[in-house]
Amino acid sequence: MDFTNRTVLVTGGTRGIGRAIALSFAKKGARVAVLFRSDQLSADKTLAELEGEGEGEGHIAIKADVADPDQVEMAVNDVVQRFGSLDVVVNNAGIGIYHPLPTTNYEDWQQAWRQTIDANLIGPANICFCAAKHMIDSGGGRIVNITSRGAFRGEPTKAAYGASKAGLNSLSQSLAVALAEYKIFVGAVAPGFVNTELTADRLNGPEGVEIKAQSPFNRVAEPEEVAHAVLFLASAGAEFSTGTIIDVNGASYLRS
Repeated sequence: MDFTNRTVLVTGGTRGIGRAIALSFAKKGARVAVLFRSDQLSADKTLAELEGEGEGEGHIAIKADVADPDQVEMAVNDVVQRFGSLDVVVNNAGIGIYHPLPTTNYEDWQQAWRQTIDANLIGPANICFCAAKHMIDSGGGRIVNITSRGAFRGEPTKAAYGASKAGLNSLSQSLAVALAEYKIFVGAVAPGFVNTELTADRLNGPEGVEIKAQSPFNRVAEPEEVAHAVLFLASAGAEFSTGTIIDVNGASYLRS
């Protein structure tokens, strides 16, 4: 997995899974652009880590909201203008709003769905569109979308989240077919629970034992394990795996 002189864009790339993905690409020689919505402190910290640990050089952080089509277009164009290319895109940014139907009012229900679909499905679709246009002109590229075990298992308290991730799986497979002739390869990685700052409270709380017990390994994934699957799909030699959805859930949910 050598990404020397490759340009990689990672959305939601300044913490958790996204940061692990960005660092993994940098360590393999890539130039990395991390896109973040608002947390400048995390962005600065991640950028320092990329410069300090990675073999690649000239990494950048771009502030943009993936739910805003204009900001998406400007961010993708900015990466291409600054690096001269865009070889790999990882759609990692996403939100999960709790909206259990029995206890949620109609207004909040609608708002949760709109915000989730905009951030988790329409945003990545727009990133894919803008990136693919550049990739077509340059002769190819890779797109990896981070979905979720919840797309298959269901999300009873976050129905919009599960639906958005199922849609992102379908989008990935549709684009894998549509873009194959342009040598653009598209795949998805579907993690279960991952050990990040966003899940720390639940993993360390009363339900942590049950969550870990969902896997026969009696633990959850580490961000680096998700990153490993992403790098595989983006690597030379994985072309015939286009359209694949890789589960990274420690056998906590099995499908066939």
